[in-house]
This record gives sequence, C-alpha cells and structure tokens, in this order.
Amino acid sequence: MIFWRRRKDKGAGKKKISRLNSCKELTIPSHFLCPISLDLMKDPVTLCTGISYDRENIEKWMEARNSTCPVTNQVLRNYDLIPNHTIRKMIQDWCVENKNYGIERVPTPRIPINSSQVSEICSRLMVETQRGNEKKCRELVGRIKILAKESERNKKCIVECGTGSVFAACFEKVSVEICADLLKDLLCGLIWMFPIGEEGKTKLGSAISLRCMAWFLKGEDLSARQNAVIVMKELLSYDQSYANDLMEIQDLAESLFQMVKVPICPSTTKASLMLIYSMVLDENSNKVVAKFVNMGLVSLVLEILVDAEKDIAEKALAVLDCFCNFQEGKEKAYDNGLTMPLIAKKIMRVSQMATECSISVLWKLCKSGHEISVIEALELGVFQKLLVVLQVGCAEKTKEKATELLKLMNIYKDRVDCFDVSTGFKYLKRSY
Repeated sequence: MIFWRRRKDKGAGKKKISRLNSCKELTIPSHFLCPISLDLMKDPVTLCTGISYDRENIEKWMEARNSTCPVTNQVLRNYDLIPNHTIRKMIQDWCVENKNYGIERVPTPRIPINSSQVSEICSRLMVETQRGNEKKCRELVGRIKILAKESERNKKCIVECGTGSVFAACFEKVSVEICADLLKDLLCGLIWMFPIGEEGKTKLGSAISLRCMAWFLKGEDLSARQNAVIVMKELLSYDQSYANDLMEIQDLAESLFQMVKVPICPSTTKASLMLIYSMVLDENSNKVVAKFVNMGLVSLVLEILVDAEKDIAEKALAVLDCFCNFQEGKEKAYDNGLTMPLIAKKIMRVSQMATECSISVLWKLCKSGHEISVIEALELGVFQKLLVVLQVGCAEKTKEKATELLKLMNIYKDRVDCFDVSTGFKYLKRSY
C-alpha cells in the first residue's frame, strides 16, 4: 500500500494546523499507480493486453527490446500505446479532491509528435532559409525547440528524423552578418541533436560553418559562445580531421584561450580543452602550439589542475601531455614551479586516465636530460607511487614509461636524502 504523508506546516496559523492536523496519511488507489514504477501515472496508456502503464515507463521497457507485457508476461501482438483518458481523468479528479494534502493536479499530457510532423517543419525550414525569411525560420526553429521540451519522446523523434542535418544545412546557408540571431537559435538546437549524419557533418564541418562558429566565440553573448564551442567539440568527436581546418581559422586559438581563462561553466571549459587537445595532437601543429605557449596556456592549465574536478583535470592533463611533445611546451613546464608537485599529486588521486597522463608528462620531462626534474620527482615520492601503479596494473605503454622512469630515478637516488629508494628498486628488478 502506498501512502503520501503530509508534513506539518510550521509557518501556518493554528487554525490551519488544527483543521488539517500535523500528520495525515493518504492512500493512493492502486489502479492509479504504474505497475512498473509504482508511482502515480501522469500519462496512462494501455497495451494490447489491456494493462495500463505510464507512457514514459512502458516506452523505456520497449526500448530495452522487451517484447512482453510486464504484468501478464504475454507476448505483445503490437506495440501500440492507446491513451487511457478514463484513468487519466480519474487521477486528475482525485488530485483536485486531495489538493489540501499538497497534491498537485496531473496536467493533461500533450499528444506526442510523429515523424511526418517533424519532416513537414524541417521542409518548411529549408524553404524559408532559401528565401532568406529570418523571422519565419526563427519561428520554425522555436517550434522544434518547444516540441523537444515537452517530452523525451518528442526529442527522440526529432533527432531520429534527421533534424540535426537540416539545422546544419541551414547553418551553412545563412550569413552571420545578416541573420546572427537565427544562427544562434540553430546552434542552441544542434547541441542536443548529435549524431547528425554524414550529410549534416559535412555541412557543419565546412569552412563557412566553422568560421561562423569561431566568430561567435569572439562575441559577448555567453550563450552563443557556449553553444558554439560545444557544437565544435561534438563535431570533432565524430571526425578528428576537422582539427586541421580549425587550425587555419584566424584568432581561434585566442578565443579558446579566453574560454579557458574566463570560464562560463564546466561544460564549456571541458569542451574548450578538448578542442585545444585536438588541435595540438598532431605532430605538425607546431605553429598553433607556439601560439598557445606564448599566450601562457601551459601555466593556465597548471593553475586549473590545482583544484579541478575529475573531468576537467583529465582534460587538462591530456592537454599538458600533448604540449610536452613539443620543446616549447616542455620548456614552459620546466620553468613553472607548480608542474612537478601537481603532476606527482595527480598520480592515483583522480582516475586511471589522469594517472596515465601524469606518468606520460613526467616521462617526457625527465627523459630529456633535466636531472633537476628527476630529483624533484624523487623528493615528491613519485618513485613509490610508480611502484604501486605497476603493482595495481596499467596499460602497456604506461607500464613501459613507469619502468623507464624508475630506472632513471635509480641513477639519481644517491642525491636524495629524504628516503632510501634502493630497496624499492631491488623489488622492481625482481618483479619486472
């Protein structure tokens, strides 16, 4: 039996408390509850077996590729969901009758959209885009956004109908100087429409579209900047080749640096770091690396690592690891007093990915012949941490780098007085 318990209202007058009492129990009729979640149904629908469920719960059941009725276990002859208006009306009446218990009336659910309705809106959007009718285009984009907010079912239907590809095509055709507001609306919709298909990816990855998104990054509209960097990140997550095109865009490096330096929110910081990582991942990205280094990105990344949350710390360490592939990046890391303490601290403290990136950074800094870095790592207890990493287990490349670091540290062990590493190295030789 399910009960709703009304809490005592401390701010109410004595009459209200005495009339309603401080604690009463209200029984919900069992036929108002969804058999799956045991919660009050908001949008009851009936299967071909005659059993009613809340639409959201039974749709999740079907999406999990279940072909039977959850209650009767009968094989479903069809997957039609028929709205149960009778039960819904009874639930609404019951809520109104018991509003004194703090129960809100269940709103009448909207009819879910279908693919033909979405296709019609998309077709009209393409036509109005070709005509250059910004006002009408914004109305149609706004209509799609409203439909998506009504339910997850609507959002899924919109994505499956290829709306993202249509938005990408419109984004490429519209001029930023004339229809900036429309482009902002399209970006706002695109952030939740991925994957957008091959055609959409091609349109969004064109030189025109990429420059347009980069233009928004330089603006003052925080929402547009946020959406632009997230869309660019999503695009690169599906096709890394667009990183080369991004490197050719003037002032993009400066815009991304500012996005990291003056963060809007954690999601934009992560997206910006991922874009930077993609741009400097290639060995031929010397020019863009030099730009970022001269701006002070290495120092900025180290400052972020001081108190960054897990996801941002992982992205920041990956970026730092890439910069250490280049001489300019390594020199900046050497010169910063935060580098070794922070990297040593992140080993086995954040995640496996962060540990692997930290070991990679240490390996690149120490193998270049800077004995000061090796000695500092010994003094910070990196030797013992690396032994633990090898004992726990790690990726093969990380294992090779950790072993090489330990051998390198053994050369300088006599110059460190804070602890004896020889015993640990003997253990290393026995185990590996």
